[in-house]
Amino acid sequence: MKRTAVINVVALSKGLIGENMPNIAEFSNKGESALINPTFPAVTCSAQSNYLTGSLPRQHGIVGNCWYDRDLNELMFWKQSNRLVRGRKIWEELREIYPSFKCAKLFWWFNMYSSADYSMTPRPIYTADGRKIFNIYTEPFSIKDEVEKAIGKFPFPTFWGPFAGVDSKAGRADAVSRWIANAAMWTEDKFQPHLNLIYLPHLDYNLQRYGINIDLIKNDLRAIDTIVGDLIRFFKQRSVQVILLSEYGINNSDKPIFLNRVFRQKGWIRIKDELGREYLDCGASKAFALSDHQIAHIYINDKSIISEVKNCIENQEGILRVLDDKLKSDYGIDHPRTGDLIVIPKSDYWFSYYYWFDDKKAPDFAPTVDIHRKPGYDPVELFLQQSPLINLKILFRILQSKLGFRTLLDVSSMDANLIKGSHGAPPTDKNHYPVVLTEKPGLIGKTTVDSTDIYQIIKRAITEN
Repeated sequence: MKRTAVINVVALSKGLIGENMPNIAEFSNKGESALINPTFPAVTCSAQSNYLTGSLPRQHGIVGNCWYDRDLNELMFWKQSNRLVRGRKIWEELREIYPSFKCAKLFWWFNMYSSADYSMTPRPIYTADGRKIFNIYTEPFSIKDEVEKAIGKFPFPTFWGPFAGVDSKAGRADAVSRWIANAAMWTEDKFQPHLNLIYLPHLDYNLQRYGINIDLIKNDLRAIDTIVGDLIRFFKQRSVQVILLSEYGINNSDKPIFLNRVFRQKGWIRIKDELGREYLDCGASKAFALSDHQIAHIYINDKSIISEVKNCIENQEGILRVLDDKLKSDYGIDHPRTGDLIVIPKSDYWFSYYYWFDDKKAPDFAPTVDIHRKPGYDPVELFLQQSPLINLKILFRILQSKLGFRTLLDVSSMDANLIKGSHGAPPTDKNHYPVVLTEKPGLIGKTTVDSTDIYQIIKRAITEN
């Protein structure tokens, strides 16, 4: 076996590798590289599942970062059990070949109850009194205390939300990626896994805030390049080969589409007015959209209106394609978890979940970082509300929480027009495709690979000496 580290630099694309990324550029020039035909949909959970099973969503079942459970009438968003991913994982096949094979999975998704030998993943503690306590979940459980004693607490406040990728009192802009990199080095020193899967998220944040604007993101490029360079040198000293890859590239997307507002005007959405706020009742709605970056799953409880819904969507501005059952099969996403229709926008559009027309009636979770209750992904969580008193409000909310009061950190913006970058739809420019880079010639063999080919590239890296 040739021990291998796979470094997943989220949102890295060919067009970003240049003078602001000298370590990654040098690695690319010395080895072999290829573009990756983006996973469909080009989102984290689907891409990683393609890579680690070598199959498409129709087989492994991960149709996005979210789906709707028609039996429970509940949203399944950012679930973490690895048992949701059907099919044999790369480390399971390698363990059949080499019984002593060990795999570490650091912050790749679906990382709870995995058959990997060592894992770390974000997992808050939700106490009975309503508190949310930042925490991580590890396997073995005992290594949580060990790794935190060695490198410090995981900087959860900067993992997602308005402090992610921003220099602040909550931590450095690259704090999360740096912590995960340190955890990867700690794991190598302690366990020497044969496969070390490492997830570095921080480049993604400001690409969604600002789009592909080099002047605004050059510090992010340099910061992630420094972290990757440190990892490359660390693993080289230990004779561990490195594969760099990414899940998707970013599209410049600054136009939100509000399908649920359209559906509401059509009378297809059921709204519950509770405590003066409006909540979407998915189970009682005739049709609703579950948005996931640049993909929207349309779940239709009243099958008699499917054609009407499809025609309505196709007439909206910014729509590229609506996938019915036939087209879902063509895209490899024909699985029971998918919506009755799947909508793809033009590359400069993205889908917002908003269904209300008056922000004063928005649900209480709308101005918070809440990745589970919202009927769709909300990138606007990356922005604070525009108010001269916002820092005071944050301090007041934190004080209330420290004193034991029930409170919400309701400080996130609800202005969807702030977003300048997104992903999920196939990029129109190949410079925005994800990439795979290896230091060993011959592992890739092509200039463009499919997302499912990553499985075999990793396997060859470990088995072909």
